[in-house]
Amino acid sequence: MNSFHKVTGIFIFCFSIINQIISIMKKLFTLIAFLTVIMGAKAAEWVEDYRIDYSTYTGFPFFVMGYVPEWIDGVMTDMGGAYSFTAVDEAEETSDVIVTTQGGVQYYRFDNPEGSWHQYFIADGIPTELDGQYTVKAMVRASEECTVSVNMGWGWGSGELVSSSFTAGTEWAEVEWEYSGIGGTSCNLVAQPNTTAKIEWKYLVVGHMQREQRPVQWQEWLTSDGKSALIETTPAAIPTYMGNAEFGQWPSWSLETSEGVNINWRGDRTGEICAWSLTMGRNNDSGVYNGEELDGRARPYPADIEAEAGNESNHVFAVHVDQIQKIDDDASIQWSNQFWIQSPQSWKEGTQVKIKFRYKAQKAAKAATQIHKEHPSDYLHYDAIGDVNFTTEWQDFEKIVTISGSQAGGWSIAFNLCAESTVENPQESNVFYFDDLSWQTMKLDEGLFVASSNTATGIQYDFDNAIPFEYDEEMMAYMATVGEKGKQDSWVNELMISTTRGNDQAFKAATLKPSGDFIGEDNWGNYTESSLAKIKLPAAGVWSIAIDTENKQINIIKLEGEEDKVPITINPNPTVVVVNGQERDWTEAESEQMGLPEKGKGAAWDNQFFIVANRVIEAGEETVISFDYMSSVEAKTTTQCHGEPGAYIHWGAIGDVQFTTEWQSFEKTFTIPAECAGKGMKSIAFNMAEIKEACVYQIKNVVWKLSDGSESLINQEGAENFYVKEGAGTDPYVFGTDPQGISSVVSKNSASGVTYNLAGQRVSKDYKGIVVKNGRKNIAK
Repeated sequence: MNSFHKVTGIFIFCFSIINQIISIMKKLFTLIAFLTVIMGAKAAEWVEDYRIDYSTYTGFPFFVMGYVPEWIDGVMTDMGGAYSFTAVDEAEETSDVIVTTQGGVQYYRFDNPEGSWHQYFIADGIPTELDGQYTVKAMVRASEECTVSVNMGWGWGSGELVSSSFTAGTEWAEVEWEYSGIGGTSCNLVAQPNTTAKIEWKYLVVGHMQREQRPVQWQEWLTSDGKSALIETTPAAIPTYMGNAEFGQWPSWSLETSEGVNINWRGDRTGEICAWSLTMGRNNDSGVYNGEELDGRARPYPADIEAEAGNESNHVFAVHVDQIQKIDDDASIQWSNQFWIQSPQSWKEGTQVKIKFRYKAQKAAKAATQIHKEHPSDYLHYDAIGDVNFTTEWQDFEKIVTISGSQAGGWSIAFNLCAESTVENPQESNVFYFDDLSWQTMKLDEGLFVASSNTATGIQYDFDNAIPFEYDEEMMAYMATVGEKGKQDSWVNELMISTTRGNDQAFKAATLKPSGDFIGEDNWGNYTESSLAKIKLPAAGVWSIAIDTENKQINIIKLEGEEDKVPITINPNPTVVVVNGQERDWTEAESEQMGLPEKGKGAAWDNQFFIVANRVIEAGEETVISFDYMSSVEAKTTTQCHGEPGAYIHWGAIGDVQFTTEWQSFEKTFTIPAECAGKGMKSIAFNMAEIKEACVYQIKNVVWKLSDGSESLINQEGAENFYVKEGAGTDPYVFGTDPQGISSVVSKNSASGVTYNLAGQRVSKDYKGIVVKNGRKNIAK
């Protein structure tokens, strides 16, 4: 082979290798692109938000809701629903067993023959993000396998919780369960076992997959010469800022009084005083103010500024606590003397506030903290930065607080300086010192911004790059467009509009919620400020948005896109479904409580009714369900999510339904839970054996539709979407098509105690053969 052929061969070989490399790179880029679509433009990582090791406690550390788990060898132990607890100082009778909480409160433990359901906190103060998804991991075992329901809540009002559950086995194991659609920024977990089994807990962890966030930029709020100033530098940039007390004294106007009342505390300049204090016997609010007689209580006053003992060149804020007693009968002694770190502005929900200061006291003491409104002593929320433990040496404190919905509107941190005092054992006099006060807030873009998504194609919200609105002089409104004309892959079907940008949580907390007809030409609807407001559009497309901030109105117009989903006429299905609920056996828990020789086998799902959709409904789809209902006796039914009838998926659906002997109407907006994702959810199951006795249930005029009214999920006539199960050991079947051939008898002749033959004819009690009585087929001999 000559040199030419050698070179040519080498070239061909190299070219082949290069082609293979290019092919591999193309596949790699395709994979990266695919993962980017699946995972989002920003990678996500596991973030641990909360952890509690129960072995570090000696007693129950949370608020007691009637039931008190016990501590056995460092393990939090739920002794089961066969017990109840009563505080020792409230009990009318005594018990041999006394349980003591972490705080030293004692409870008697009593036998509880009434039932096995009970509840208790397993975690509290979990920092969460609005609309977040969370995974809980816990090391648990039980004396027998059981299902434990656990609510994640952010308040105590209607709808302020989401539910999930897990199965505890008889061996130690780490179990997991999940939540989605969180509506608050500080949550608790409440376990609600419905069992007499003993459940043991070693630890619990809460976390989530967090996408990469824009780095937080902090801005320092300072005051100088009595005026608020916003700077983006460190406190050292202003040598004499109000937070370090080095200005020597408060401005003269800050100490002025009118009719014996500190006018600044009652006025609008509170943000220009960074340190307030309340000491009993000083600045009493006596006399008359604005025509109203005052109650004479001590009120907040600009805190004293003193040279630090032993370091006279440095000045500090000081609160002298000499008098300790209740302000009035309804007050707590712990806030008879207080100190406040005051901010120049209120704090929005979802934003973060960084609190820093130096502190010490003449004597060691503990101070609880609260969040107050614009005027110090105007209470807002019980929890701020937790308890602060003072010693006789200077300490540095720094904490970042995410403002929850119940904390929004707060302006100051209040220190309750008599937290350890009681009427019987008042704290000794003390002096509390503070220095270098600093409050920093998350730096955010302010204005109007819109982020969008497409729930059908997977386009996800990108809050960091939310589109800003621009003012249009001709329209006299702020305008923005989402999606791009001519690019169908940019079409969106959902929006969120916010007044802040720069942090996901802050964006979601400051959204606008439209109402009325605001889609289409000349349709202007009103809007209000609301957290987590998602605007669902009638179709995917390119949309123009106009906002009139002066009149608080909004208009959205489709520029290009799919045909709108038009609401259709949906009539209630008139079928009257009759479920002849049979008397069930005792449940296992009931039989144990009654001391029966054999364990009962009854269950709440021995009798059931199912509303079955014509298609699988995906997690997150918003639907509306309504119906009329009554029963022969008062009865409660719980509801579950199923696939096909009997194929259980999730324990929670539309909540409990309370049947009475009178017709009632039920309607609820029902969003399919995240727990149903990918599991073929089609059915809502009603457990009709929550009560033991037999009961005849009737349901009619059922509607189950998408919330936008564009689709009925069930037929508007006929019984094909209604299944019933009557009695333990039976299978669900379509109402009216009982394979045993007795449904026609059941539907006409409910549990009246009358006996019928298979032809549906009433017969006497002496009739011999196969009969139907109370909806059940039997052989009369």
